[in-house]
Amino acid sequence: MSSDSCELLCLDLPQAEAVRARVPAGDHIRPAAERARALADPTRLRIARALAVGEELCVCDLAWVCSSSQNLVSHHVRQLRTAGLAASRRDGKLVMYRLTDTGRALLALLLPEAEAAPAPGEG
Repeated sequence: MSSDSCELLCLDLPQAEAVRARVPAGDHIRPAAERARALADPTRLRIARALAVGEELCVCDLAWVCSSSQNLVSHHVRQLRTAGLAASRRDGKLVMYRLTDTGRALLALLLPEAEAAPAPGEG
């Protein structure tokens, strides 16, 4: 038997039922899993961090900052937007991207040290 499981059935039914009642069903938790999956990619995580620092950037700027092609950045920022972590707006011929509040909150959980670190050239 695995050391990761109980060796006997010891179900505390009242506690287990109370916990079960507060755990969302699969279809209710799926959007959160999609948001987490969107930041599971190192390129998307770097793009999200760049948006957190730069507030609002176009794909050209993001590509330069992240040392990636514009096509790759465009693909990844679209995934962040689909997951509800980034938003976009058109400014003439440019499309500007920024993190949503949800995107900022999730990024802060994943990269807490980045929030406290000064930007290059500061402090």
